[in-house]
Amino acid sequence: MVSSNPISVLTFLTLLFFLSPSSSAVPTAEICQSTTSPPFCNFFLPNSPASVHSHCRFTLHHALVHARTFLSLVNAHLNLFPSLSPLHDCRSLAEANLDFLSQTFSIVNSTTTTLLPYYDAHEKLTLMSAVITNEDTCYEGLASLDSAVGLVDKVLEAISFDKKLYSLYLSLFKMGWVSKDLKAPTLPKMKHFGVGKGQLKLKMSPKDRAYYERLVHRNKPPGARRLLQTNYQDDGIVINGIVGVDQNGTYDFTNITAAIAAAPNKTTVAKGYFLIFVAAGIYNETVLIPKEKRYVLLIGEGNNQTIITGNKNVVDGSTTFNSATVAVEGTGFLGVNLTISNTAGAAKHQAVALRVSADNATLYNCIFEGYQDTLYTHSLRQFYRECDIYGTVDFIFGNAAVVLQNCNIYARLPLSGQFNALTAQGRTDPNQNTGTSIHNCTIKATPELAASPATKSYLGRPWKQYSRTVYMQSFIDSFIDPAGWKEWDGTMNLNTSYYAEFNNSGPGSDTSQRVSWAVGVINATVANSFTVSQFLAGDRWLPPTNVPYTGGLIS
Repeated sequence: MVSSNPISVLTFLTLLFFLSPSSSAVPTAEICQSTTSPPFCNFFLPNSPASVHSHCRFTLHHALVHARTFLSLVNAHLNLFPSLSPLHDCRSLAEANLDFLSQTFSIVNSTTTTLLPYYDAHEKLTLMSAVITNEDTCYEGLASLDSAVGLVDKVLEAISFDKKLYSLYLSLFKMGWVSKDLKAPTLPKMKHFGVGKGQLKLKMSPKDRAYYERLVHRNKPPGARRLLQTNYQDDGIVINGIVGVDQNGTYDFTNITAAIAAAPNKTTVAKGYFLIFVAAGIYNETVLIPKEKRYVLLIGEGNNQTIITGNKNVVDGSTTFNSATVAVEGTGFLGVNLTISNTAGAAKHQAVALRVSADNATLYNCIFEGYQDTLYTHSLRQFYRECDIYGTVDFIFGNAAVVLQNCNIYARLPLSGQFNALTAQGRTDPNQNTGTSIHNCTIKATPELAASPATKSYLGRPWKQYSRTVYMQSFIDSFIDPAGWKEWDGTMNLNTSYYAEFNNSGPGSDTSQRVSWAVGVINATVANSFTVSQFLAGDRWLPPTNVPYTGGLIS
C-alpha cells in the first residue's frame, strides 16, 4: 500500500512511473483524446511522453491515495454528524472502493500486455465499474438530504474529483490491458441443470448430510409433505458447514442474522459454501450478508414458505441504499427458495426488498415483492434465474452487470397519477461493463394493474447518462405502452442511453411505435454480447453454484 507520508508517496510514484514495465511512449495529449474527459486527463497526467501503462500506473497510485483520504474524510464527518445516515452508507462504500482498487494493483503494476484469459480482464473491469457506482451512490445519498446542506460540502467536492480520477483510471486500463474485441472463449452451446426447479445437488460429508436431513425433516409429522427435495451427488455444490434457522428454538438459531454471523470469514469457493437452512416461516428482520461473509448459501423451504420481510423506506428516513430488507455484499452469495419483501407500500416511495452489492451473486427460485425500487441490482455481477419480481416505479434498478433469465416480472398498480417503469439502469460511465439484460423472461401485469388500462407502463427509463437495458427472447404482454421506453426528464440521457430489443414475443413486443431515441431491434451477434457467458463471464463462476443457466441465446 502507498505510504501516507507525502515525500515517500511522491518518491514511490515517481519510481513506479519511470521504472515499471512499459510499452512505447506517446504524447500525453494523444492518450487523453481517448479518455472520457480529455480536459481532466490533460490536467492530471504528467505532461511528458509516456506509455498508457505508465500513465495508468500513475493514476492508480493516486487513486489509492485519494481512496484512503476520502475514507478518512467520511469518518471525520461521522464523528461530527453521527446521525446522518448517508454518511454511514458512504463509509461502507469507501471501504469497498479501497478494496476494489487494491485488487487491481498487481496486474497494473507489473504487466503491460493484454489480459488473458478473458475472465481476468472482465473481473478487473467489474471492480473498476463498481468503484464509480459506489461514488455515485454516496453522492446521491448525501445530496438528497436537505438537512445536510453545507455540512458535507467537502465530502461532495471530494466525490466530484475522485469520480473523474476513477473514470480516468478505467479509461487507461481499458486502453492498456483490454482487447478491443473482448469476448468470452467460444464454448459449445450448453445448459447447466440442477435436479429440478428450486432444487440443488449438494456435495457434503456424511456428517453434514445427516445433519441437513434432520433439519429438513425436523418438526414434520410422519407422512407430511416435504417442501424441499435435495439430491446428493459428487458433482453437486460443495458444502462446508451447515446451520439451521427456525422461529421455534429447535434449530441452531431463531433468526437469520445470527446464522450469518456464524459463517466463516473470507472463505473461498474451493473450500465450499456455508449452508444456512431457513425453515418455513415469516422472518421480520433486516438481513445483511456483509462483505467478509463470502460463499453463503441461504436456502429456504420454498418461496412463499420462507419469507423475509421488512418495511424500511425513504419517506420514514432511510436512504434507498439502506432501505433493503435483505442486503448482500459478500462475494459468491447464493439464495434459493426465498421470498424477500418490503411491505412499506406504494405511498412510502423508495423501499427496497433486495439490494445486491456483491460479485458473483446468484438468486434462484426466489420472489421479490415491493412497489417502487423493489430489486436494487446495485453493482458487480449478478444472475437471477426463475425468480418472480413485483413492483411499480423503477422496480428493477441499479448499475450491476446483471442477467435475469427465465424470470417472471410483474408490474403492479402504482399510486394514482404514477406510471410504471420496469427498469431504471444507472450506468454513468461509457467504459463501465454494466447493464440490465432480461433474457427469456415473462413480462406481465398483475390483475389489479390489468384492470386499470389508463395506467401507463414502460420497459424502462434512463436513470443515468449511459443507462443500458436489453430485453431478449422474452414474452411482453399488452400492458406495455407501444412507445416502449419513457424519458426520465425531458431530453436528459436520451442520446447516450442504450435500450434494445431482440426477438421478443407477445402483444407488447411490437417495436413499430417505439420511441425514436431507443437503439431499437438488434441482431443476434449484438444480442449475444448480453448473454450469461459473455456479459457476466458466467461460465467461470456459475457452474459451482449448480444453478441452471443458458450461456448463450436460445436457439
